[in-house]
Amino acid sequence: MAGTEQSEIMKAPVILEYQGIGIRFVSLLIDSIVLGLLLGALGAILGVGRASGTAEWGWGLFYFLVYLAYFTYLEGSRGQTVGKMITKIKVVGENGGKIDMNQAFVRNILRIIDGLFVYLIGAILIWRSDKKQRLGDSIGKTVVVKA
Repeated sequence: MAGTEQSEIMKAPVILEYQGIGIRFVSLLIDSIVLGLLLGALGAILGVGRASGTAEWGWGLFYFLVYLAYFTYLEGSRGQTVGKMITKIKVVGENGGKIDMNQAFVRNILRIIDGLFVYLIGAILIWRSDKKQRLGDSIGKTVVVKA
């Protein structure tokens, strides 16, 4: 009986410190600068900007896919992007556990909606949510917490 009681004590609920708009914005800004510098350098090397029409649209799609892959991979594998590491926040499941690649993909593909009107949609949803979740977090069953 003592062993059972002891294991029950060790399973205390995890208290999550949900993170709001300010720190998340700073994190996103850092990640955008990192990606902008990398993609800008790549674009300069490859001569992006000299082309017109379909080629520019193709580069825009490429940039979007790199952006999506960056956030999905880093959050799905580590729970943090470079910006989140610097600001000391991370993405976890609603239960406090590590997220998987599917959750990371869902939360990040929905940035398309959350990011409308300069992230106003995401901001309103975060303000209204008890867990400070934007649409991508709600559907992906994720939260952003203090690391």
